[in-house]
Amino acid sequence: MRYHFIAIGGAVMHNLALALHQMGHQVSGSDDQIFEPSRTRLAKAGILPEKLGWNPEVITPEIDAVILGMHARIDNPEMIKAQEIGVKIYSFPEFIAHHTQDKIRVVVAGSHGKTTITSMLMHVLKSAGKKFDYLVGSQIEGFETMVQISDAPIVILEGDEYLTSPLDSRPKFLWYHPHIALISGIAWDHMNVFPTWESYVDAFRSFAKTMPVNGYLVFDQEDQALFSLMNEDSLPGTRVGYGPHQHEVTQERCSLITKNGKIPIEVFGKHNLKNIEGARLICHQLGISDETFYQGIQSFKGAAKRMEAWKNTKSEVVFRDFAHSPSKLKATVDAVRLQYPERYVTAVFELFTYSSLNSAFLPQYQGSMDAADEAWIYYNPDQLSMKKLPYFEPSLVEESFNHPKLKVFTQAEQLWEALEHRKNQNSALMLMSSGNFNNLPLEQLKENK
Repeated sequence: MRYHFIAIGGAVMHNLALALHQMGHQVSGSDDQIFEPSRTRLAKAGILPEKLGWNPEVITPEIDAVILGMHARIDNPEMIKAQEIGVKIYSFPEFIAHHTQDKIRVVVAGSHGKTTITSMLMHVLKSAGKKFDYLVGSQIEGFETMVQISDAPIVILEGDEYLTSPLDSRPKFLWYHPHIALISGIAWDHMNVFPTWESYVDAFRSFAKTMPVNGYLVFDQEDQALFSLMNEDSLPGTRVGYGPHQHEVTQERCSLITKNGKIPIEVFGKHNLKNIEGARLICHQLGISDETFYQGIQSFKGAAKRMEAWKNTKSEVVFRDFAHSPSKLKATVDAVRLQYPERYVTAVFELFTYSSLNSAFLPQYQGSMDAADEAWIYYNPDQLSMKKLPYFEPSLVEESFNHPKLKVFTQAEQLWEALEHRKNQNSALMLMSSGNFNNLPLEQLKENK
């Protein structure tokens, strides 16, 4: 088959392109911006576009299908050309749904933790020798790509609630129709797509309704909004609640307490203990015993930028995390405080997403960083312009977060200077963003000093 990707540079898009290329299909693509690691990985495979930008002339009847990324706009000239000449256009969730329709579909959804839980399932299934396909939103150790499509009987899918494509305003996860599903929690996010709390909750209600009458759905029973939703009579299938796995923390190490003894694990925090319990219940449905699950999960180190340990010495620990919504931010900061009660915790957070840079949404962050000794917030005013949002003063950030030791930075250079002169004796540093802190050389913080 011959596939052309519009917006090939996206994290999932370029991984799907690589997966199809590895299967022997002809793959081409275009984009107006391609960042690392997408650029290098596409170049290595020989499918990096020769130049940036859109060229409708590359869309010809010889193309079997176009795969359309969310980054493309509604007036994209290549998309318009494909419509005019009748080339089949798939969004990536539609494409995945089409190619997994005969598999047992497991979908992990929720406002937080879905990448980590999906990664846990993949890690355990691989260690158990199970054959499966997958789609996950981060690079996972032991897996070459973030997407795999084969003849495997099972597919593990990370279910994103964001819009499908410029041509389809439905949430992505509505395409997948899972036999087995998990919802990790509901905390308002994506204000540009879901303008009200009610509209956001309704997306998850719609997701649950896509399951068959014999479907199996597990959910975080400590999430009050989710608990109420899961008790609605109109939802199909079996619904099972879960909480954090029984555990203990000693000498900055977390262990699971099981009927066969204590199992030391590489991850920590109440949210990850919930993630583990949810993953265990899903694995039961896939024929994985507790013994096999615990054998696999104890070597799980997490997904990239999800509580990723950059440095761990007696004097300092450093973590990089993808946290960006209030619930994710609070869970990450609370986890580090619980795991390292004697260390001085500095939490650094970049306001980067549309919601986090929206002055109307900022009050949602109140209390989210309270567990840190110091809270540092960075935002780039240029991002406000790019997202067509009104400028706001640092004082609004101070008022919204309301932390006693809060510093607000609007210049990346000033943040870097503060990081270089930070307290780093018996300390814990957290770097949290779905962006890149304006390309600061953060990896230098991995070095021992």
